[in-house]
This record gives sequence, structure tokens and C-alpha cells, in this order.
Amino acid sequence: MAKLLLGKEVNEKLNARIIADCEALKAKGVNPTMAIVRCGERPDDLSYERGATKRADLLGVAVEKFVLPEDVSKEELIKTIEEINANDKIHGVLLFRPLPKHLRADQDEICNRLDPRKDIDGMTDLSNAGVYMGKQLGFAPCTAEACMTILDHYGIDCTGKKAVVIGRSLVIGKPAAIMLMGKNATVTVCHTRTKDVPSITREADILVTSAGVLRSLTKEYVRPGQIVVDVSINWDEAKGGIAGDAVFDEVEPIVEAITPVPGGVGSVTTSISIGHVVEAAKRSLK
Repeated sequence: MAKLLLGKEVNEKLNARIIADCEALKAKGVNPTMAIVRCGERPDDLSYERGATKRADLLGVAVEKFVLPEDVSKEELIKTIEEINANDKIHGVLLFRPLPKHLRADQDEICNRLDPRKDIDGMTDLSNAGVYMGKQLGFAPCTAEACMTILDHYGIDCTGKKAVVIGRSLVIGKPAAIMLMGKNATVTVCHTRTKDVPSITREADILVTSAGVLRSLTKEYVRPGQIVVDVSINWDEAKGGIAGDAVFDEVEPIVEAITPVPGGVGSVTTSISIGHVVEAAKRSLK
């Protein structure tokens, strides 16, 4: 039976640190505040908003919501972002993506209008540059950082290990690969054009899967002794709930450790985003 890398355990330590930092800031007259910018009423956005708001309240971070209609114009959305940039009382911004269909062609331009100092989820080019250069320019994408935080919490040393990342998105795959290299792992990235993925993933000591495809990681992809970090959140119609990429009942008995879905990376991601708001507030004092 594999060890479960539970987000709850990681959050207990992470949240205690965030609460302490938040209280220290308030003692200096700074109230860490997060802006949530939402266009429309997508159910997944509303669900994440409820979770983020609840976590922020628990940790002592204020939330301001900017709710725009689904048919909002590019100009109006940019105006809202610039107003938030100019508001010194707001320290971090969570802009829900993907944007409505009519804005997706301009999504990069819109995201890059955000002040990188308030970019708590790696949306801007400068934040991403910071990840690749190892410099403090904005913040890393929260989900990729959550993976690293879980590995750190459970004392999983990446030095000299073979790591494989399935997925090459800017949100998870690419930054996770770079961050693993920063931990001195030797990293391979697999994607939709990679041939014979199972033969590659079986060689991994640490396997991060972010394919976003339900039941795509079967027992053929793993071997005993591996650490599996399942990032994806997929809707499993058969079970009427969410599940990761891994066929958990097949994979869990084989590997050494695995993050469950739910209860793994997703729960840590929310705390990371709130922690970024608090860190942005700390930086604003410097």
C-alpha cells in the first residue's frame, strides 16, 4: 500500500505560517487583500471562488470581488485590471481563466496588463521569466509550486533523481519541470507527441502527471518505488465526482507514494495562492 501524500498535512504547516505572517502585517497597519476578477458565472469558477474565499477568510486575508459580465469587452476588463494595479490596498490578484471565448485571442495581452507584483498565479510573462531565471519576479504558478511544497513537506529529496512530467502547459508542466531542475532532479517532459510514454515514465523516480485526461495513468506507466504527484482534476461521470489522471486502484498498490484526488495537490494550491497574497503584501513594505 502506497503512502498517501495528503494535502491536509501540508496545509496545517503552511497555513500556520501564513496566519503568523498575516498577523505580523496587520500589526504594521497592512491588511493583506486579494482581488478576485471573474467574468461570467462559470460553475468551476464559482466553485473555486467559494473555496478561495473560504480559505482567505480562515487565514486572515481580505477579499475584494470584481464580477464582470460574460460579454465584457476587452477594454472594460483591462480598465478593471488597471484600477486594481493602482489600488495600493490590493496586494494580489486572481484572474479566473480561461477568459470568455471572445477574449481568448487576447488573453496573453490582457494578463500582461496586470502588475507582476500582484500576479499571484504566474499569469504574466515577467512572472514566468522569474521561474525560469530563478529570480523573484512576480510569483510562480500556484499549482506547480504546490507540487514542490508537497515534495518538501514529505522530505522527498529530488537531488540526482530522475523526474518525469507529463504535460507541457505554462500553468503546470513547464514550470514544474523547471522547478524540479531547481531541486537538482534530471527532468524529462512527455507530451501528446511523445512516443511510448509508459517506457519513459517507468524510469522515473518522481512522476508528475498533469495531462488532464481521466484514467490516462494506468499500471503500465508505473513501477514500485516511485513517487507519483497527480495534479489533474477531472470529472469522473461514473463515480459522480472528481478524479486525477491516475487509475488510483491500479496505481496505488504499486508505487511508493501518491497524492490522492481529491485531497492532494488541489487543496495545497489554494493555500499557496493565499500565501502569495501575504508575501506580496510583505514585499510592498520593502
